[in-house]
Amino acid sequence: YKDILSITVGANETSKFWLGMLNDLKNRGVKDVLFFCVDGLPGFKEAIQAVYPQAEIQRCVIHMLRNSFKYVNYNDLKKFSSDFKEVYNAPNETAALTELENMKEKWGKKYPYAISNWENNWEDVSSFFQFSNDIRRIMYTTNIIEGLNRQYRKVTKTKSVFPSDSALEKMLYLASENVVKKWTQRYRNWDQVLNQLIVLYGERL
Repeated sequence: YKDILSITVGANETSKFWLGMLNDLKNRGVKDVLFFCVDGLPGFKEAIQAVYPQAEIQRCVIHMLRNSFKYVNYNDLKKFSSDFKEVYNAPNETAALTELENMKEKWGKKYPYAISNWENNWEDVSSFFQFSNDIRRIMYTTNIIEGLNRQYRKVTKTKSVFPSDSALEKMLYLASENVVKKWTQRYRNWDQVLNQLIVLYGERL
């Protein structure tokens, strides 16, 4: 099941901020994390590696696609997007790299930055190719937390100033309580997912 483990208010998102947040989670009892799905937040990867060195880091595929699409002409976007599905839907990393090379041959001259965005971040994108589709669905995107952030914005947009960080945290906490009540559905095929994770991670799980 999904859950919210922490709400942290900070002035800016630096590696020091992320380190403090992750250490707080660890001190509160989160002993190990199998994998993190993150977008390209500065300093987050380094903080994860410092606190949870065994964890795998997966860049959000949706964010990666959006970053690539910024460089693609609107008239080519539909075809480019369709072709790129062969990369992130590939059965394994070797096949994905082959498809990325095919994309480079077809689109690389016209949209070099759209392709290099994936090449430069491949180490953080490739983690999920080792997993089945059921596990990939859980870890390929940060849409869950983006949806949560939208709920937070709804309750805070009418109040432009908070007397303290504590007052803001209380409001976000109450909003979280309402959101979590709706998270009642189990992940699809969870029994199969769990069995695969046990094989992959053994005693860590």
